[in-house]
Amino acid sequence: MTSTCEIYDPSTSLWTTTANLTTTPNYHTATLLNSGKVLIAGGFIASTTATAVCDIFDPTTGLVSTTASMHTARYSHTATLLNSGKVLVVGGYDTTRLATCEIFDPSTSTWTNTGSMAVGRTFHTATLLNSGKVLVTGGYTPSSPTAACEIFDPSTSTWSTTANMTTVRYSQTANLLSSGQVLVAGGYSASSPLDTCETFDPSTSQWNTTASMTAPRYTHIANLLNSGEVLAAGGFTTAAIATCENYSI
Repeated sequence: MTSTCEIYDPSTSLWTTTANLTTTPNYHTATLLNSGKVLIAGGFIASTTATAVCDIFDPTTGLVSTTASMHTARYSHTATLLNSGKVLVVGGYDTTRLATCEIFDPSTSTWTNTGSMAVGRTFHTATLLNSGKVLVTGGYTPSSPTAACEIFDPSTSTWSTTANMTTVRYSQTANLLSSGQVLVAGGYSASSPLDTCETFDPSTSQWNTTASMTAPRYTHIANLLNSGEVLAAGGFTTAAIATCENYSI
């Protein structure tokens, strides 16, 4: 674990060091705010102790400063920028898998508890839909991996269940496609890494299987490209892999 930070410049293909974080978190989140600043929230520090500490990185000054701590220490959570400019933090782990959620308001630097999920989760995904709602998929619950999904409505601060995925999975990726559907790729089932993928259609609340990846992978990353394709990179099968692949609609 480390507190060091670096910045990548695509125009020069170079990395430069910048200010350190105030803690040494792992399994934390980093969320780009509308101001251009970055919110770093939670994580675990020495001896797998969860922290509620949060930092703000300001790229105009290159400085890191502390901001209000979350109400609950957590790691392996998700953080999603809402259309309001606020940040929704969902689930994670402290001494158990958490169903609790909270919202950070950058204009006041304060955290507010909001509605809890039906079940605690880690290693799930949280995707902002075109409607402004947030889709949470899968993950590891207090008892087992799950295919269950929930949707958060920021206008009412409430959660509702939606259709389950076709496959139990955690440590998967989820990307909002240009069509408004959500592509979920890979992850780990109850017993093995997955190459399977599926899409969620918010207009029908239905999941449909789609083409599988060429290799099973979990704890990988996936990014939507300007072309509309999704790039999946790295991750694990039985060991770490360096392969990458594109998903085309």
